[in-house]
Amino acid sequence: MRRQIMMTGILMSVAVLSSGCLGKSYEKTEILESSAAFEQVSVPPAESSPKEVGITRETAPLPAMEERDETVYVDAVNLNVRVLPQPGAEVVTQLNTGAELKRTGYSEGWSRVLLDGREYYVSSQYLTAAKPEVSEAGAAAVAEGGSVSLNPEWKYANYSKINSGQAVLYRSEASNRKGKVVCVNAGHGTKGGSSVKTQCHPDGTPKVTGGTTGAGAVTAVAVSSGMQFSDGTGEAEVTLAMAKVMKEKLLSRGYDVLMIRESDDVQLDNVARTVMANNMADCHIALHWDSTTSNKGAFYMSVPNVSSYRNMEPVASHWQEHHALGDSLIAGLKGAGIKIFSSGKMEMDLTQTSYSTVPSVDIELGDKASDHSAATLEQLANGLADGVELFFGN
Repeated sequence: MRRQIMMTGILMSVAVLSSGCLGKSYEKTEILESSAAFEQVSVPPAESSPKEVGITRETAPLPAMEERDETVYVDAVNLNVRVLPQPGAEVVTQLNTGAELKRTGYSEGWSRVLLDGREYYVSSQYLTAAKPEVSEAGAAAVAEGGSVSLNPEWKYANYSKINSGQAVLYRSEASNRKGKVVCVNAGHGTKGGSSVKTQCHPDGTPKVTGGTTGAGAVTAVAVSSGMQFSDGTGEAEVTLAMAKVMKEKLLSRGYDVLMIRESDDVQLDNVARTVMANNMADCHIALHWDSTTSNKGAFYMSVPNVSSYRNMEPVASHWQEHHALGDSLIAGLKGAGIKIFSSGKMEMDLTQTSYSTVPSVDIELGDKASDHSAATLEQLANGLADGVELFFGN
């Protein structure tokens, strides 16, 4: 029996549900002690370190900080404590809600704190002067996993228009459990989503490339309905089948999985899906097939090389990690014998990456003319799982 703990925002109630996906069983496990999956129950998690994601960052100058001598508290779960005040710097430990710290320096982005007599850095937005309260139910739900609703207090959540649905977090019981959460987002599958518009960028600027919505638009379809394959099968049906196979592969390899959609209809738009991944996962993989008819192969949507877009937050702080994830997935697919289109990437301004604060890609696994049989989905899932392992260095 798979145990799921119902979860809504910070205050959650516990219930035991059962399901039997592919006849395998994944039950509750111990509290995550090393994962960056839950940086906070109401704010996005910090990024993985370069060691974790296999990318290299140049060391930036230290930001100017106001001198402080004050007590502050962590208002996050698994908040990264870093050796330098920059995304991707080495993580020395993680702290949870209510942890007390002495702050000695402050800037808008980073705070310098003392821990065991040494100076480290944490993101300023996850510290508070008042000690936060943590309910027993909330702590248990973070540990157990289960159904997850969009918390309206999460950053960027207020940009979502369709958010009454729930995702499901599964804990792996594999002996080689990785302590990482992979968000698997089966593209499309939100009834009525094509008739609702959401803001393309958090700052209100227009799109810089075309796509489902043309360049220059400031709002986009909340969730498109997707295309139909040459045999008449809907894309949303295939992405869901793909997500379910991928989930089992990842769980068996020791990864926890946040499933955005497990039915034909989940009432979560693209902003809601992204925000949930930001707060509950270490990376976000949205599954799609392209609308062309040439069986051109797999590729991922890369971040457009447009300065205004790459300088916009949160894109500026995360686009290199999006590319690192995409490149790893393409390498995994190629190794599994999957046909790759061109260089394996195509520039596209997407709602998903415009709001993502964790490594995040939309990966197109083929197009209308591509085979989507069970055997092919199995092959694709193996390649994607290989790519995830390559990305995290496992």
